[in-house]
Amino acid sequence: MLIDGPDDARATVVLAHGAGAPMDTPFMDTMADGLAGAGLRCVRFEFPYMAKRREDGRKRGPDRMPRLLESWTETLAALDDVTRDAAHPLLIGGKSMGGRAAATFAANPDLAGPLAGVVCLGYPFHPPGKPENTRLEPLARATRPTLVVQGERDTLGNREDVAGYALRPPVEIAWIPDGDHSFVPRKRSGHTPEANLALAVQSVTDFVARIA
Repeated sequence: MLIDGPDDARATVVLAHGAGAPMDTPFMDTMADGLAGAGLRCVRFEFPYMAKRREDGRKRGPDRMPRLLESWTETLAALDDVTRDAAHPLLIGGKSMGGRAAATFAANPDLAGPLAGVVCLGYPFHPPGKPENTRLEPLARATRPTLVVQGERDTLGNREDVAGYALRPPVEIAWIPDGDHSFVPRKRSGHTPEANLALAVQSVTDFVARIA
């Protein structure tokens, strides 16, 4: 588990990694550093399959959703008591699959507990090249404020795709200009990876400020 940010943070955001990369990628490091710099506590953890990969170096597929949800339960139970205090809002989320698992966890009232909100960084609305196979159920069942930060040309759900999903509050979308699944723009767009990641961090901090 990695923890960034001040001890007196106004809120804690717990982030899970995506399907194919660990919790300390440049993307995850940048998000954690940005949130910590904005006065939030950012906690990162790894699902069991990724923790095993870190131990033995062997690539393996993601755990199935029930095990991912168990991991969320275990992770939240292990956090400091301050994160369970109503005066210290707790949000969960993650990159891609990690965000989807967080949204699924938060949509189940028997699992979620006192969560203030959910943050999805590049939500996998559908598999690559299969827009007909949507993964909308966690968002359709959302009862807590939910922010999806999405690249405009994400191959797992671009702006045109998402416009057809009729997502409703409490779900909101923050679009990253010309961003791919990791918010990286094309050079000819005039945007930069650094600016797009900074915008993603700002979108999350503004969201936390509104709900916390």
